[in-house]
Amino acid sequence: MTATALAAVSGIAAPVGAFAAPSGAVSAADVIRTSEKDRVSAGLKIEYEVTAEQLGMSDRDFIIVLWDKARAAGGKWEAVRRAAEDAIASTSPDDHVRFITTGIGEAREIDWKRAQEQEAADRIARTVKSQALIAVGIPSSPDLLALSDENFIRAIMQHDAATPEVKKAASRALGDKDPAVWRAFIANGAREAHDLDMQNERKELERKDREAAQRQEKRDARKSAASLFGLGLTEAMLNSDDDDFIRTLISSMSDEAKSTVNATLYEAAQKALNSSDPADWKTFIHSGAKQANQRDFDIREKKKADEDAEAARIIKAQAEKTGVRPNLVAAAEKALKGSPADVRAFLNGGRDRALRQSIQPVSSKLSGWHVRQSSVDGGDTFITPVGTKSKEADREDATWIVKDALAKAPGCYSFESVRKPGSFLSLKDSRVRITANDNSTEFRNAATWCKREGRAKGGISFESLSNKGHWLRQYKGDLYAAVQGGERGFETAKDFEQDTTWKMSTPLAG
Repeated sequence: MTATALAAVSGIAAPVGAFAAPSGAVSAADVIRTSEKDRVSAGLKIEYEVTAEQLGMSDRDFIIVLWDKARAAGGKWEAVRRAAEDAIASTSPDDHVRFITTGIGEAREIDWKRAQEQEAADRIARTVKSQALIAVGIPSSPDLLALSDENFIRAIMQHDAATPEVKKAASRALGDKDPAVWRAFIANGAREAHDLDMQNERKELERKDREAAQRQEKRDARKSAASLFGLGLTEAMLNSDDDDFIRTLISSMSDEAKSTVNATLYEAAQKALNSSDPADWKTFIHSGAKQANQRDFDIREKKKADEDAEAARIIKAQAEKTGVRPNLVAAAEKALKGSPADVRAFLNGGRDRALRQSIQPVSSKLSGWHVRQSSVDGGDTFITPVGTKSKEADREDATWIVKDALAKAPGCYSFESVRKPGSFLSLKDSRVRITANDNSTEFRNAATWCKREGRAKGGISFESLSNKGHWLRQYKGDLYAAVQGGERGFETAKDFEQDTTWKMSTPLAG
């Protein structure tokens, strides 16, 4: 992508050649095979109005524009972003045309479907929270329903209306730190804890007045059942016959509740109402409704587990394509072979931890040597022998977090120091050092390295984004951005291919 093209996208000037095509794709980078109509239509797919200048770009450069817009949308066009990255990485003009004419539309449909599913999931979450509040006797409000699961449980625990067992159950759920446990508390745990408190009160009442305790049991059972349908118990509902009470519950259900959040509950209520045996009505009110609600929850959790697994598979597939995140691939594989809780843990923090890698020269002569930084040497970087038995500080110095490029360039990465968070492998006067991120355009470019096919077999190479044609090279143990056959000593052509080829290894500080 040219400097003018990037300026049109983001208003930031890019170094010439910053988005150069992969080796061997020079001709593809200059090809224009799509029409202005194709491009305008592609832009509209992601709610972007294409400029006149962008209509004259090569197909590949135009895809980079679309990629940047999708990336800037903060996840709204995630499938479009991934599809654009695949197209950008391709050397085939046909793939570029295919993305612009049909691929972006197909990816947009995936994003649209995901957004619709998320909206439905959010509605279900609010419904379940509302039911929990009714069950424990806390007034509902839009602010409460909008809270995250964790903060919602905390709000229940701190509310004056919460009974002792509810507070205890909420505290246990919060202490678990597992989102699935939080969802279980909201769907059933709060109600069960409240029912236990009511049961304890009835035991005390039964010692004094058995008939009053029986009346209270009826009230508590109906209140609990009604809360599952999002209803507060009225005197009319309390005094109605069992079949009329169930009929009132069914009539309150929305079409969405009948088909999604409470589908099993609806079926169980209908089955009970259709029975001519009053015992079936009573059983539904006292226990059947709760059991059906639990089955609805289990169905939702199974769907959530399937969605989590699919998200982990997508992360794994993306990581495999990059070639620079084998630790992330391994972590995803391990999680997917485990339980739903393992997948949740991977998605909720384990994924970020798995971005760690160590970097080794591909040369067999330098086995056990890794790229590391040294604060005492002014942030200089070099290669040195470091292993799993080395001191922790040394292992941290030789471990890097492989992040998407600070300069937001597709197929490029930035390497953050584990030892010094916020500092990155950066280029300064051809010497590679670790430098603190000052958020300047110059720094983001200098700290961005574009992954290329290994100049020697068995590895990968990294080209400097800020200096096209300059490669991450070790020379006599020190790290440089070097051009092959240049005038300076570290640019000697001897062993250049070997010295500029790397492999990503298991992080020494995992």
